[in-house]
Amino acid sequence: MADRPRDVWDKIAIILQPVGGLMTAFAVAMVGVLGSRVVERRQSLDTNARLYSELMSRREEAESNLRKDMCVSIIQSFLEPNSKDLDGKVLNLELLSYNFHDSLNLKPLFMDMQMRLRTLSDPRRDEYVARLNRVAREIAARQFFSLEGHGKSFRRWVDLDALRAAGKAGLPLEGEHVVIGGKTCDVDMRVLGKDDLLQQLQMRLEVRAPEGSDQPDTRVTFNVGSFDFPMIDNTRLGNGLRCAVTLSAMSESNAELAAVCFPAEFAGLKDRPYYDEVIQKLQAASRDGDEEAARPDATSR
Repeated sequence: MADRPRDVWDKIAIILQPVGGLMTAFAVAMVGVLGSRVVERRQSLDTNARLYSELMSRREEAESNLRKDMCVSIIQSFLEPNSKDLDGKVLNLELLSYNFHDSLNLKPLFMDMQMRLRTLSDPRRDEYVARLNRVAREIAARQFFSLEGHGKSFRRWVDLDALRAAGKAGLPLEGEHVVIGGKTCDVDMRVLGKDDLLQQLQMRLEVRAPEGSDQPDTRVTFNVGSFDFPMIDNTRLGNGLRCAVTLSAMSESNAELAAVCFPAEFAGLKDRPYYDEVIQKLQAASRDGDEEAARPDATSR
């Protein structure tokens, strides 16, 4: 069979065959180069991330050791039996308050220092008292402002003359309906009395769970004064929230109470979650996952 004459397409095919091979080799080379660059970049990012994580871990460890040594050194100064250096004790209490207010319950130290200063005849006594009260106000206000951003706060005024006239029955305050992240409760407060020596109010807090829920009501009695800090001195509620009451101001005729309800995860470092709260969070996360999986649009994807 005679060969047919070559047309234009045959000539084009002959020309393009080596070009196609070159293009294939070039594409393979480019993929290899780009792939190696991606791998190198990924390795570089991983190395930088490990280095950053290690540096942050070492920094946190160094800061923790520094805070631990500082805390131990300051607390030991309060335990010295023959120490009469009140100026040093007040300074150490200020250092503890500003650095460890979210992890230590400092109220006993404040109360002890207040009682010591009350019986002191030092000419600087008023200065020491003013320093204690200033530190307490600053720490309480700082913590309260931080918790307000995550929960709900409200304030109530107490007529101390009406409280004295009420006697043992106490003075009820206006309640508050609280809604935080879909969790609701009704908070009621009653002032039972006033301690003139310690400048504290005796309170009863009642928190009612929503009707139809399986959450228990909360009832607790406590004293609140100038040295109660909301991140540490708070009441655990049945729905995983916390409620803290602070004494913002007090005069001869009235007092101002500030209350804040907030999620438990924003409480102080010493207040670890209860096991039932952890279980509730896990159950809620599991229910949310089941509901998400059961949606038609989720299953059709």
